[in-house]
Amino acid sequence: MKAFFLVACCGLFCSTLFAQDFKAEIEKHREEYKTEFLKDSNSPLKKEDLEYLRFFEPNEKYKVLCEFVLTKKKEKPFDIPTSSGQTATYTKFGELKFEIDGKPYKVAVYQSLRLRNLPQYRDYLFIPFKDLTNGKESYGGGRYLDLRMSQLEGDKIYLDFNKAYNPYCAFSAGYSCPIPPKENHLKVAIEAGEKNFAKEH
Repeated sequence: MKAFFLVACCGLFCSTLFAQDFKAEIEKHREEYKTEFLKDSNSPLKKEDLEYLRFFEPNEKYKVLCEFVLTKKKEKPFDIPTSSGQTATYTKFGELKFEIDGKPYKVAVYQSLRLRNLPQYRDYLFIPFKDLTNGKESYGGGRYLDLRMSQLEGDKIYLDFNKAYNPYCAFSAGYSCPIPPKENHLKVAIEAGEKNFAKEH
């Protein structure tokens, strides 16, 4: 009985420690995210605006293990409409399949043709998505996630919706933000990542 108690306490302690580490990781990521606004000359936010950024509490439920399925046939480039009425050209790189609360979902992963021609962004991948929080807790136009090709070396990958972020259009007019394609409209509330911007604009 004593041994069982010790094992149970150890398990609880390890679980709590892991949760604290996860929360610290997300908080660090968010601080870095805020700092990037001050480095970008095209940024819609100034230092005094950062206090209006809002986020869901870190939640490990939304760090999901995915099966990655690479697009086998050569996909033709296609245009994604943007908020400005223009289009941005992408190819479909693959799909990520995962579960939330035991229900299956998937999102398409895209590669920008424009960025693919720039050495520093050649391995960048893009996941624009919508979910049932849009227009309520989160920005109505959807949110984004980024990946690197090096993260997709195997057929399994963790996708962390706690790192979902708003497009620049959520903060100010005058930007051209890709609108998530219908295949990336998730019929589930992703209560993780960035919320609505709290400052009127």
